[in-house]
Amino acid sequence: MQFVDEAQIFVEAGRGGNGIVSFRREKYIPFGGPNGGDGGDGGSIVFVADENLNTLVDFRFTKRFKAQNGQAGMGNQKTGRAGEDLVIRVPVGTMVMDLNTQEQIGDLTEPGQRLLVAQGGRHGLGNIHFKSSTNRTPRQHTLGEDGEERELLLEMKVLADVGLLGLPNAGKSSLISAVSAARPKVADYPFTTLYPNLGVVRVSAENSFVIADIPGLIEGAAEGAGLGVQFLKHLSRTGLLLHVVDMAPVDNSDPVESVRIVEKELEKFSTELAGKKRWLVLNKADLLLEDEAKERFDDIVKRLDWKGPVYQISAAERSGTETLMQQISYALIKNKADSIKAEE
Repeated sequence: MQFVDEAQIFVEAGRGGNGIVSFRREKYIPFGGPNGGDGGDGGSIVFVADENLNTLVDFRFTKRFKAQNGQAGMGNQKTGRAGEDLVIRVPVGTMVMDLNTQEQIGDLTEPGQRLLVAQGGRHGLGNIHFKSSTNRTPRQHTLGEDGEERELLLEMKVLADVGLLGLPNAGKSSLISAVSAARPKVADYPFTTLYPNLGVVRVSAENSFVIADIPGLIEGAAEGAGLGVQFLKHLSRTGLLLHVVDMAPVDNSDPVESVRIVEKELEKFSTELAGKKRWLVLNKADLLLEDEAKERFDDIVKRLDWKGPVYQISAAERSGTETLMQQISYALIKNKADSIKAEE
């Protein structure tokens, strides 16, 4: 399955119905006067965030959307029927931008949230509105207005509390499998993960959080190398980043250099993203003897001059993962409490 997180579409709201010119024709009313009705408003286009959707793949096949036009007015002062609004469902976490103006129209971050993206055209007026003491048989009327047309960019970003990042084969997929019910593909070749996987980690009956497994980064990712820059965007919504590092790489590469490669890509892409809270998680400790693992742990932390939290785990053996998840839960609860206090 290919993950599609961006789509370009064209939307056109409905045109308003025309007002009409009409006069009363009753047999016994010789001076009947005007009775032309107004047209109906054109239908608008509305996006609704749907928590049951998780990709924008449907928009690869359907790229043009048009709402219903309003009906023209009728005699006897009857108003034309309004066009029905076109409701389009999109995943929660979808950002909508106008491609022509580069204006961000809205960000759908909550299930059920609605966003008007194209306003329907206003209705035209019938000749009943132009009647006056000096104009008893008006033949004026107005046409309905065109609905808004827009070229839109839809961009979906994963909504998660915690994002995993690191080089390919660092063990991110294994970690999310170990701590949640998510079952991403796991293999020993690069880019096993081709699209973000979400897992719910339940620490207790009352506490849980969402963790996202993002495809591995390589050098040059911020310029589109590998799976490209689009996956870095998914990390921008997360509250905490777990930097997963293979502490026993089979190719004998330097774990410290692996950390620095990813750090450079974060800084190139976004200073805000690079400044997010990031914990270091040294994975695959089960591939080393206990003394060797401790020695390598100390060496990596010292050479990086790492000031934040550091954890040593084995995702495959589920060693140290429970403690890590509990600490994450505590940190998220504290961050939330601090945010509420700051708002007060």
